Formats: sequence, structure tokens, C-alpha cells
Amino acid sequence: MFTTRFATASLGLLTVGAALTLSACSVPAAPADAAPADASPAVFSTATDATIVASFDLTAGQLPENIVSAAGDAVAVTFAASRQIAEISAAGDVDILGTLPAPAGGGTATPVLGFPLATGLALVDDAYYALYATGEADTTGLWKLDADGEFDLVASLPSAGLPNGLAFDEQHDRFLAADSVLSAIYSITLDGDVSTWSADAALAQDGFLGANGVQLHGGDVYVSNLDAGTILQIDIQDDGAAGEITVAAEDLVGVDDFAFTGREDQIVATLDPSSEVVLVTNGERTTVLTEDDGLSNPTSVLVQDDTIYVPSAAYVTQDNPNLLTATLAGK
Repeated sequence: MFTTRFATASLGLLTVGAALTLSACSVPAAPADAAPADASPAVFSTATDATIVASFDLTAGQLPENIVSAAGDAVAVTFAASRQIAEISAAGDVDILGTLPAPAGGGTATPVLGFPLATGLALVDDAYYALYATGEADTTGLWKLDADGEFDLVASLPSAGLPNGLAFDEQHDRFLAADSVLSAIYSITLDGDVSTWSADAALAQDGFLGANGVQLHGGDVYVSNLDAGTILQIDIQDDGAAGEITVAAEDLVGVDDFAFTGREDQIVATLDPSSEVVLVTNGERTTVLTEDDGLSNPTSVLVQDDTIYVPSAAYVTQDNPNLLTATLAGK
């Protein structure tokens, strides 16, 4: 998330790829013109057919912050400023599933931003979970949306922080949530037990927001740091604790959330303030979508096969928050 304030409204917005060496005499040689049977598919190099499938109501606070797959061909997003979860059909129809309760004090104490907002989103066992930042102790935390469209608080998180990115770690049956202000990643069980999983200095903010998006890939945790322009890789130790932290990608100014393309360890990331989507391959960055394609401060990205879904929140541009799709193509 990268945000600023409305000028005219009271709402404040803003590889390791394992190498397997086989003895030359242990397997028959493949024909010279044949690819190895287990060869990885070529990485993507571009994105085509960018299409805006839905535009949202800026004045109503429909600023899409995070995205996950939903049933059928739909996707689900959090609308940051309207504090909602919504499903969006392939045809662009928007179905509001529920609205988080307004904080008693109005959310003006929310750190850095000064307004309450819905952020990270996860779908676990057909139930939606969302992070909510309000600056107030009784509402800041992880919430679950029930079948009746009502929200229940699963776990409280520090009101002095800004819970942001969210991922579910199936192996350890827990959520991992990034705090962009307190520079931490929390472990949250389905029963609501909270502990600090990592507070490494690499997660820290530097003037605005630090740890942001969270993803799991290849048995490790990856987290973006917006201020640092990095994507960090954190080993998960055998007991589930945080291990060594390294820089998986850098020089990504304003990086918000990201995803893995499914091709080797390639990353597709959103650069919020510059309205770009980039591919990061072996540390090399390639811009594949820009504002000319319809991006307006993109906040997150979802990959389904060779299709990407990119919500834009228009935090800075104040123009056309939307959901865009595009097709990833190979070399």
C-alpha cells in the first residue's frame, strides 16, 4: 500500500533453483534437438492484452488494496477506505460481501495514514479473513467474514502498528501478517494466538511504510519493503520459526505487493507510486505494464496460469481505481 490524502475530501487515502547433477552414464542422452523431459518452462518476458474489467467508486472509498482468487471465475478484493470485502465477477460485476465496523474514534489515530482501512486478504476453508488498521485497540487486527456478511475479530494486533500484507501458511496452520509501521511479521493461529515471527531490521520503515506484502513460495516467506524497495526472503526453520533473511530483489522503488509467476522463481510486482507492474527474473527488472495500460497506483497482483489480475487504488492519481487483467507471455 502506498497512499496520500484526498485534497478535497475528509477521507485520508493514500533461485534458489536446485541444480540436480546426473552422471552422464546413469541416464541415456537426449537427442540434441530435444529439451530435457523435466525442463522448466521459459520464464515470462512481457504482458499483453491489458484490459480494465471493472472501475470502482473513488468517492465511496472503493480503493482495492489486496486480491485473492474466489469461487468460479471471480476474484475478491479489500476496498481500503470503505472497509469492505467485495467479489468481482469476470464480467466486472461488484458484490459487496461485508463491511468492517467503523472504529469508535473514527480511526484518525491510525498510524501514518490517519484513517481506518482494510488491507491484507486471505481465503481459508471458504472463509475470508482481512486485516484492519484503525489506530484503536478494539478494532485493529485480523477479522473473519461469516456467512451472514458479519465480521468477527479473530485476533487483536497492536494499535500503534499498521497491519498490511497477509498470507496463510498451510504447513503451520497460521497466518503471517506484515506490520508496515512496527516493522514486524506476526504469526496468527486460526484460534487467534499472536506472536512476533520476525522483527528483523530489514523490515523497517524509512520515513513511510516498511514491511508490506507477504507471500509464501518454495517453503520460504517473502515480504516486500516499500521504503527500501526490496523483496526479502526469510527461511522457515523446521520448527516454523524465522530463519535467515536475504534480499531476493532490490531497486523496486515503491514496491507494494507481489506474486510468483509459477515460472522458476520469477516475481511479478506492483510499483505503486509510479503505476508500474514489473517482472523480476534473476534479479533483473522488466516493466511490463504502465499507466498507459490503465494502471492507477497498483497495489497487488494475482496470478492464475498466464493471466494476472491487478487492482489499482488511485491513492495518488485520484483517478479511476480499477481492476485490470493482462496475459503474461514467454520469450
